[in-house]
Amino acid sequence: MTDQRDGDRNVLFVLGSPRAGGNSEILARRAAAALPERARTTWLALRDLSLPAFTDLRHVGDGTTPPPEGDEKVLFDATTSATDVVIVTPLYWYNVSASVKLYLDHWSGWMRVAGAGFTESMAGKTLWAVTAYAGEAAKAGPLTDVLRQCAGFLGMRWGGALLGNGTAPGDVVRDTGAVTSAGSFLLTS
Repeated sequence: MTDQRDGDRNVLFVLGSPRAGGNSEILARRAAAALPERARTTWLALRDLSLPAFTDLRHVGDGTTPPPEGDEKVLFDATTSATDVVIVTPLYWYNVSASVKLYLDHWSGWMRVAGAGFTESMAGKTLWAVTAYAGEAAKAGPLTDVLRQCAGFLGMRWGGALLGNGTAPGDVVRDTGAVTSAGSFLLTS
């Protein structure tokens, strides 16, 4: 089913691999290529951004978090203005990469920035996952569970996960099922 809001879609691709052009990114770029021309896309590679360590301030003072600055603000602004957030990460130890985990940890802080309205802005958006794994697709279960739970917590829709098998750079293109699925992945929800 094609999304009726395609003309209004602003799709943020958050690249969580420490390597440019990895298997997860290859799949994500194939999925993005199938989006309607009028859909806007933004690509942010976490490896190119300086995201500070997350500090949990829930029980310090009034529990608020200072507004994001620098690259953290770039991520905050891109995240809150997107209609769709696509987490693009290789499967590392059955979960998202460390940089994606840090990005998600910052969501906890952004929920507590006075006047930012992060929680409200996330409700109704769609969260997607694109990941490459080695071996069995079932090993990606914890990764998809984590992201689905994050979506649910913030009132987001879970768009699903596009999984591709690939170890060495470029291997994922041999997973014909994943490559075929990429062509319609972001068009359904």
